[in-house]
Amino acid sequence: MGAAAWRFEPAIIGEPGGQWRPATDAEGDADAGAGYGVALVSRLPVRAWHVLRLTAAPMRSPVFVPGRRAFVLLPDEPRVALAAELQGADGPSVVASTHLSFVPGWNAVQLRRATRWLAGLGSPCVLLGDTNLPGPLPAWVSGWGDLARARTFPADKPSMQIDHALSHGALPDVVAVMATRLPLSDHRALVVDLAAGE
Repeated sequence: MGAAAWRFEPAIIGEPGGQWRPATDAEGDADAGAGYGVALVSRLPVRAWHVLRLTAAPMRSPVFVPGRRAFVLLPDEPRVALAAELQGADGPSVVASTHLSFVPGWNAVQLRRATRWLAGLGSPCVLLGDTNLPGPLPAWVSGWGDLARARTFPADKPSMQIDHALSHGALPDVVAVMATRLPLSDHRALVVDLAAGE
């Protein structure tokens, strides 16, 4: 991929739906075991990495299980946001990745916390990820710009957008947006191309 840097940050150690424990900032990459979280891969040099741990919702939430055609009450898991301070030809920027709670309302609380934290790291900033919030809600809740509108979920026949690219500060113009089907997810990948810097 021509990556200059990459990082995976677990939110939990173990497997969602199975046995797991919350990850901590002190987890060693090699010693922690299987993890579930988010990652960033960058072709630009990373000046610094930052991690924000997001607590799980304090209640169980109903989740529809397609195979059973029923709702089940599931406990939430902790989540994480991973940010990279990048150095590009046009100067510094911040790019972050997250996957927020499936619990309605709690995901909005997590998004507000993440965007406040990111705004403190610098501008311009882009937040990428599965917010579990549909359509225009993430931009409305956060007050950030919405870089892309495309249906991303479910992957086979997408009917809604819950994967988003949000922006804060001055960024180049968006020149293309795609929701690409990949063989490894139940979501489509949201692809956003920005105009090249001058």
